[in-house]
Amino acid sequence: MIKIGPAGIDTKIMLAPLSGCSDLSFRLISREHGARFCFYEMVDANSLIYASRSSKNADMLQCHEDDAPIAAQLIGSDPETMLRAAKRLLERVRPVFLDINAACPVKKVIGKKAGAYLLKEPAKLSAITKTLASSLDIPVTVKMRIGYETPDIRSIVATAKACEKSGASALFVHGRTKTQAYSGCVDYASIRAIKDAVGIPVVGSGNILSVRLAKKMFDETACDGILVARGSFGNPWIFEDIENYLKKGEAPEERGIGVRKKALAKHISYIEKYKRLNVEGKVGVMRKVAVWYTRGFPNAARLRDRLCRTKRYEELMRLIDGL
Repeated sequence: MIKIGPAGIDTKIMLAPLSGCSDLSFRLISREHGARFCFYEMVDANSLIYASRSSKNADMLQCHEDDAPIAAQLIGSDPETMLRAAKRLLERVRPVFLDINAACPVKKVIGKKAGAYLLKEPAKLSAITKTLASSLDIPVTVKMRIGYETPDIRSIVATAKACEKSGASALFVHGRTKTQAYSGCVDYASIRAIKDAVGIPVVGSGNILSVRLAKKMFDETACDGILVARGSFGNPWIFEDIENYLKKGEAPEERGIGVRKKALAKHISYIEKYKRLNVEGKVGVMRKVAVWYTRGFPNAARLRDRLCRTKRYEELMRLIDGL
């Protein structure tokens, strides 16, 4: 169990807030295969304030009785704007805790001086953390990276300690710099340095693509938990596989085409049922998801081409059924 403020999280394995990916359908299929704690997708603070009734926000913040417990994540660059957005968010959903994103490396986010850009302005990150932590009645956490351009253990440890002092109840640490984005090696030593320096839980992130890499994160960083991100694309079983591997040391068997087809069909049916988009938008999401699940299938390139040309839910389901 991980203690985040007064909240007890009854798992060490969490589904990350994956922008454009971890919607309600994604979370539901993940929970069916062992994900016991999830995040909503990352939400932009300005969009909550200035487009609070937008269909995009309504889609991202959908609630379901089977989708709990859950946390939320906000991205922004101004303390007061973040607080207004947080209060608006809490009028609509009730997450276990609220995370501040200081890790996103995407160009348009950096251009707004948000996400990983906040690592260049640790005083502002501390101010955002303090403003939210002192004003909200739920715990506040921070998602960060181990540096902006290059790893700097001394600097990132100082930033982590400042977040703790400002009221953060936990830290989620991606073991790469902003410049690395999602490529290159994970710096386990920097995550370990942060873990050794603070008294709040530290959750490791980055390259949790297999059960062995999950164990490597725990072993080399002594982290309290892990965030699973890209490793769950087309692989909802990763949560139960990691848990089983950590408990029993048993590596998972590869899922056959039949098992993967069944999970894909169910995932796509959830998109059809819950996704708040027009037909074209829904099918676009379905095609993306189908490509995840069918990697490694026989004649995968030809299959992807057929998937990407489908225009309706029924057509896509017939294609999957015939695999």
